[in-house]
This record gives sequence, structure tokens and C-alpha cells, in this order.
Amino acid sequence: MFCSSCLQTPGKDELSAFNTNFMAMNIRDLKSFWALLSIGVVGGLGIIGVVLLIGGSLTGFKAEEEKVYREKFWNEYRVYSVPVPEEMTFAGEKVPLWDFEFRERVERELLQNAYGQATMLLYMKRAARWFPMIEKVLKEKGIPDDFKYLAVAESGLANAISSAEAVGFWQFLAATARQHGLQVNEEVDQRYDPWLATEAACRYLQKSHAQFGNWSMVAASYNMGTSGLQQAAQYQGQDSYHALHLNNETSRYLPRILAIKTIMKHPERYGFHLTAAQLYLPYETTEWTIQEPVANWAAYARSQGMDFRQLKIFNPWIRKPYFHNKDRKTYTLRKPTPEFTQKASRWALVPVSEWGLHAPSPKGPSR
Repeated sequence: MFCSSCLQTPGKDELSAFNTNFMAMNIRDLKSFWALLSIGVVGGLGIIGVVLLIGGSLTGFKAEEEKVYREKFWNEYRVYSVPVPEEMTFAGEKVPLWDFEFRERVERELLQNAYGQATMLLYMKRAARWFPMIEKVLKEKGIPDDFKYLAVAESGLANAISSAEAVGFWQFLAATARQHGLQVNEEVDQRYDPWLATEAACRYLQKSHAQFGNWSMVAASYNMGTSGLQQAAQYQGQDSYHALHLNNETSRYLPRILAIKTIMKHPERYGFHLTAAQLYLPYETTEWTIQEPVANWAAYARSQGMDFRQLKIFNPWIRKPYFHNKDRKTYTLRKPTPEFTQKASRWALVPVSEWGLHAPSPKGPSR
């Protein structure tokens, strides 16, 4: 409960006594305050002086350090233009480096690929895995070996998807893939299968060579399409890639392939140094065929002694968790051999000499 007497208003005598005591206290406190303030100001100025002194010393040190750094950078940092080889060929056909405009196109691609170090390193690592298979198929189909560099230019040897929805190592559009024997549907997309896509690419290249008669035009047609290239050739009255005025992408296409070929054949000349142990191992697989439906690919993978992740790595054409296969077509499946699995798991731990592999060595000029 409240006490009513506690809420009474103080009288005049009480207020007068309170004011007198308060003023006396404030005078004493003010004297102390100004004394303390004087000490604080002097001390503060001293601290500020010390801080400014130290700060000035640090600023001078940093300025000197920056000066040394800049002089070192300006005197020692170097960026070199990449030399263009005196002679270059594609699929046995000499390219016209004597033409200043074509030579400048080649130089542009050499610069961009030589100084795109991370991307080029990945190209080289993947090439160690995939070139043996691609080279074998190209040779069997009568396609020049240089077309393996076209696959690098197209996708970087990865199952890439372009903005135009071209897919896989060889960047097939769905309609073109079907025209050249690949299955593309909701459950199956063989554009993702490097083995089958390489064979389909060879069929395209064979047909294009029958139409144009030289491999440089064949390479250009792979980028531009046979119809578009034929129309450009007829309109301009030229049958040579080097003499044609083409769209920017196709104009750069063969020079890019040439640049990739040159750097990958002579990596040390362009500053790339890889040991054999840093390259990706070629796949070694066991193959079998399947016609029956699969209700659950993960369960099927376990029945074959692997997990679903491994099934997808070696069979990227599988696009759904199930496989109806209503037409009962035959498909090839792959899984890693036990030898490959063991080798791959130990690869980083075993001396390179035990595998009989050697890092690439410098060779003669690109031809």
C-alpha cells in the first residue's frame, strides 16, 4: 500500500536548504572537474602525439615498402607475346600464315589459350584420358588425327551443354545427333556417351568431306553447318576456308583448333609443365549389353557391383532413374575394371616410374 505522507510536497524551508547544499556541492565538483579536465587534455595531447608519431613512422614504412614493391614490379614483371610458328598444318593441309589477316587470327587464339592457363591445363589432363579412345576411332574411320583437337575446341573434352543446347564432347544438336545414329529421348541421350558420340562425329565428318573435298572446309562445316558453308562458298565463288569471309565464330574456329594443337603438342614451349602422375588415367572398362527395362538404376548398379555414381560416370547417357526401353533396343553399359579401380585409387601414392609413363617432352615445330 502507498503511504500518503510520502507523497507530500516539500515546504519552502526544505527547498531553500536543498538548493544551498546543492550549489556548494556543484562548486566543489566543478573545481575538481576542471582540474581533471586539464590533466586529461594534457594527457590526451600526449597520447595523440605518440599515436601521430607512431602513425607517421608506419606511414613512412608503408610508403617505402610500396615504393620497393612498385619498382620491383615495374622492373621485373614480364608479359610476352606468344610467337606464331613459322609453319602450321591442319590434317596435312598447310595453312596460309603468309596471309597477315589469317596469321593475326591464329595469333589471337594462341594468346588466349596460352594465357588461359587453368583451362589449358584441364584440356591436357583430360586429353590423357580421352585421346587414346578418340585417336583409335578416328583412325578406324579414316578421319585425320588432328580432328581430336576439334573435340577440345568444341567442349574441352567434357560433357558440356551450350546455350544452343548442343551437348557432349562433340556438341551435337538433338536433330543432328539423330541423323547420325544417336538415340536422344527422355530416358537416353547418347550425345553424352563419348564413345558413341565420337563415332557419330566421324560419320558427320565423312559426309562433309565427301561434299567439300578438303579438311579445313570440313572443320568449318562442323561449326557452321554444311548448308550455311555451302551457301557462303557459292555466293563468294570460293572453295577454300581461308579465302572465305565467314561469321566471326567460324572465322575463329580453325585458328582456335590450330592454337590448341600447337600448345598441346609442345606444352613446355608455352609454359605448361605436367608430370605423368598429374594427368588423368584412361578408363579401362568392362562392357555388356542390355535390352530389358530397368525399374531402378541405383538397384541395378548395386547388382552389378558398383554404386549409382559409378554407373553414371561410365554411362552418362542414362538420363532418368528408370529405363523403360519400350522398343527393346540394345544398349551398351560399362563399368571400371578391378585393375583400373585399383590403379586409380593408388595413382597419387605410387611413384610414376612404376607405371611406365613419362611426362611429355619438347618436340620439333608444329606441322
